[in-house]
Amino acid sequence: MTAFHTLLTSLPTGNSTLRMRVWRALKSTGCAVLRDGVYILPASAPQVPALAEAEAAVRAAGGFAMTAELTVTAPAQVAHVLGLFDRGREYGVLVGRIGAAKLALKRLGKRRADTLVERLRRSLGDLAEIDFFQSQAHMQAKAALSTLEQEARALHSPGEPRAVRGRARRLDAVKFRDRTWTTRRDLWVDRLACVWLIRRFIDRNAKYVWFVRPSDRPRNAIGFDYDGARFTHVASRVTYEVMLASFGLDQDRALAALGDAVRYLDVGGIPVTDAGGLETILRGIKSGARGDDETALEAGKVFDHFYAAYAQKHAAAAE
Repeated sequence: MTAFHTLLTSLPTGNSTLRMRVWRALKSTGCAVLRDGVYILPASAPQVPALAEAEAAVRAAGGFAMTAELTVTAPAQVAHVLGLFDRGREYGVLVGRIGAAKLALKRLGKRRADTLVERLRRSLGDLAEIDFFQSQAHMQAKAALSTLEQEARALHSPGEPRAVRGRARRLDAVKFRDRTWTTRRDLWVDRLACVWLIRRFIDRNAKYVWFVRPSDRPRNAIGFDYDGARFTHVASRVTYEVMLASFGLDQDRALAALGDAVRYLDVGGIPVTDAGGLETILRGIKSGARGDDETALEAGKVFDHFYAAYAQKHAAAAE
């Protein structure tokens, strides 16, 4: 059961000025539009009083307005209403701005860089205020801004200490060759991507063991993507991205682009254009494969193609 406050309105015909003023005021609160003239906010949102203010403004102009409490109980309806508050695309735009700022840091002086970072920090704060159900997308944007802040400090304030919090430690790939790797059976996107990454870039002679219960894990095997594994999720990064960072592969833009799609399919967050196609293909592979070995083998071919396409795309953009 999820509680909301709602505003129902019917504005005077022809009063476009009032319509625009009311809409701008409501939009700034982060309310969702359930249907034309029906606006909702979570009952716990601090912006709820704005609904009563909008009601008074509409009534004063001769329109109809009424505020009410709304309780949503059916799971499908709850999911629909919560989806109306999804800020994933807005966070995606912000992350794009942060990425552009990173590219511009070297040509900006300290003063301009500090101003830019502060502006982005305020933008994240403003968005977080209306993100009532903070999601993976918020964590990604927060992590991206933190990286930007660290790079700005390193570039313009050398010697300043950096914040260390849940980050992957750089490892020597040579020590991870010719090993046995293990993870949960019934492989899906993050684990499939890790299997491909390990075999393609880390341990070409890797052997894999899929387990049902953690107690079945083989001794001395390198675990990934489960609680207590050597490699698993860290902060906003999924296991595939942690492996990229751990083995110094995160500078490969094609691998990183693939990571965006893997993260979105695994934990959600900022939508990725290619993620839907990747998911469809992987589901098709799983439906026809005879076990995890075959799934991993066929999925590896798909990841090869995605990686090649991303590499070609970034190479063309660099020319």
